[in-house]
Amino acid sequence: MPLSNTAILNAKPKERLYSLTDERGLSIQIQPSGGKWWRFRYRFEGKAKMLSLGVYPDVGLKEAREKREEARKLLAAGVDPGENRKAQKATKAERSANSFEVIAREWLAGQKSLVSAGQHEKTLARLQNDVFPWIGGRAIADITAPEVLSILRRIDGRGARYTAHRCRGQISQIMRFAIATGRAERDPCPDLKGAIPSARSGNFASITDPVNVGEMLRAFDAFKGTFAVRCALQMAPRVFVRPGELRKAEWAAIDLDKAEWRYFINKTKTEHLVPLAKQVVELLRELQPLTGHGRYVFPGRDPQKTMSDAAVNAALRRMGYDTKTEITGHGFRAMARTILHEELHIKPEVIEHQLAHKVPDALGTAYNRTKFLKERREMMQLWADYLDKLKAGATVTTLISAA
Repeated sequence: MPLSNTAILNAKPKERLYSLTDERGLSIQIQPSGGKWWRFRYRFEGKAKMLSLGVYPDVGLKEAREKREEARKLLAAGVDPGENRKAQKATKAERSANSFEVIAREWLAGQKSLVSAGQHEKTLARLQNDVFPWIGGRAIADITAPEVLSILRRIDGRGARYTAHRCRGQISQIMRFAIATGRAERDPCPDLKGAIPSARSGNFASITDPVNVGEMLRAFDAFKGTFAVRCALQMAPRVFVRPGELRKAEWAAIDLDKAEWRYFINKTKTEHLVPLAKQVVELLRELQPLTGHGRYVFPGRDPQKTMSDAAVNAALRRMGYDTKTEITGHGFRAMARTILHEELHIKPEVIEHQLAHKVPDALGTAYNRTKFLKERREMMQLWADYLDKLKAGATVTTLISAA
């Protein structure tokens, strides 16, 4: 006779466990403690087995019968319901271990030695605030492009477009890490290229994502054009002067022993001083035997003239960069300004002085080539060291131009 809710409610505990039987293998066990447990008894491949279906009243009579029917359907299909449940639990545990947040934290731990403490903390905070609440618990292999886009649009919607692009880059890095460690098959982020408008500053294309900067620096090292142009590519992001100032650089204006470069800026009619990081000094010493006998650091085909004003941009295009939408020779300035402030927390006035921009001060709007000189020297070395770390930490394929 089928069970009723009244019969279950009225069932009292006894000294020993006993059962009340429903239909088709379903019963409820009454424990001496008073607990009431649903059980489904069945046979599979000739063996008697039992499956727990939950505790009454959390699982009512109607739900217990539905679970019994689900188990019977599995049996009809030749599947053991008990083994099926074990497999589901194992899959759930594996998916939990391979959740986006677990893998993201693993990736972040590996990045700790490659970035500054400040950048590490900012990346973690960005993930905790803008990413983990939405996809942190999702199995990383199941995350789709629409899910990531929803996150980016939410960030962009509050006016934080730069952060949206940073998050996209970091999610992509984490996905590639998961692919490399066998826990995902593809990165959905490339599908979202252009979905969020560019966050670049000013009128010149610029790369401001540190990951992409690292990739670019590796591409510069592998450039197969002339040695002088390669040196110009390697020096440009480290000194972030205007392109015309770089190509017109004269050996007479550079003191390698003092690690200084002094010159006059026609555009602003001011004297400028560029502290040279040790990496830049080493680069110039390597280049000096080739061009040091002449006037210009980067001469053109005619040694009496500078290299072409299109040389750097042409080299960028040969490496596959779009100089209209990605990076230009002038874009290194925007790149440095953005990352120095956002990632390395350098004061804006120090950056602006190094950019040779006029900065308002107590004496009025002016530019002083010696102001913040100590801070600027420290900043330029910090910047060069930071770029080296980005280059060493890049995990993407280097773009190499044809010879």
